[in-house]
Amino acid sequence: MKVILYDLDRTYDELIETRCDRALAADGKYTPCQGCFGCWTKHPAECKMKDTLQQVCRVIGQANELVIVTKNLYGGYSADIKNVLDRSIGTSTPFSTYRGRQMHHTLRYGRHDLWKVIVYGEITEAEKETFRLLAQRNAVNDGFARSEVLFLEDLRALEGAL
Repeated sequence: MKVILYDLDRTYDELIETRCDRALAADGKYTPCQGCFGCWTKHPAECKMKDTLQQVCRVIGQANELVIVTKNLYGGYSADIKNVLDRSIGTSTPFSTYRGRQMHHTLRYGRHDLWKVIVYGEITEAEKETFRLLAQRNAVNDGFARSEVLFLEDLRALEGAL
């Protein structure tokens, strides 16, 4: 299943929705993670908050390909994208294992294929390098076999990048 998580305005909804099995709009119309860890322990993969992200752990956890479209924020995800990723911690369990000679949380949904990040907005070379490293580390931590980062100078190129 291909999931696209994006922080673009509503004019991009149709384009995004035709390119994936499931689209998640990071529109800020949800509560930030409260850090209760209920999605880890009490109600596995389900957030206690009753909003549009209540099932986000299951959606992202079942994605074989996760595509994140985000505005650059100092070499990292936009605040809205980061909020969604924070709310998806339940894709793993509180138990630990070794992957690539490093300790990570055990995956609740198993391995995935591609963690792809499409970045738009002004960005320096140093921020690009930071983003590449961030995407690579996120992919390893969430059980994705590979990561890819694309930088768009113009959002008109988004259709070909998806």
